Amino acid sequence: MSSQISEIEQEQLIEKLEIFKIHGRDKRGRKILRIIGKFFPARFLSLDVLKKYLEEKIFPRLGRKPFAVLYVHTGVQRSENFPGISALRAIYDAIPVNVRDNLQEVYFLHPGLQSRLFLATCGRFLFSGGLYGKLTYISRVDYLWEHVRRNEIEMPEFVYDHDDDLEYRPMMDYGQESDHARVFAGAAVDSSVSSFSMRCIS
Repeated sequence: MSSQISEIEQEQLIEKLEIFKIHGRDKRGRKILRIIGKFFPARFLSLDVLKKYLEEKIFPRLGRKPFAVLYVHTGVQRSENFPGISALRAIYDAIPVNVRDNLQEVYFLHPGLQSRLFLATCGRFLFSGGLYGKLTYISRVDYLWEHVRRNEIEMPEFVYDHDDDLEYRPMMDYGQESDHARVFAGAAVDSSVSSFSMRCIS
């Protein structure tokens, strides 16, 4: 992660892209912190600004009650929006103990083969506090509604598009076929935010 813009501009970028958003609840009534991985501008954010933003804008709003994280991995590319292993570890270590203890579950949407392999081999060692045991992999949006209240969560349109791709190209689930063309066709920061789908409430 590297910083090429001012701290204020970085904070404004996080707000504009809605990378982190607390809204909706899961089927157990827990608040959900939704994280859209594709929107994460890793090349423009410094680790310090990100940690400060979470400490000031996100963690206080979670309160002292159990909550869940919905991490949407759809369209994440290492060169574009992946912060790196050391940064992930630093962010996790910076989470206050009370917040970490209240994290009950992490719904991991569209994980992909590489993510599964990495977390299976390294997740237990990189993340303390039993985070690996809280992971629930979800391969399709339809399966997400078994865990999350459908009418309370908005999803970007590209998440549904990826689901459609998986129906016609199932080997993408196992890393045997790439969705590279689709991902980079809509990789511009501004265009990523523009199309949210309300199919989740239909």
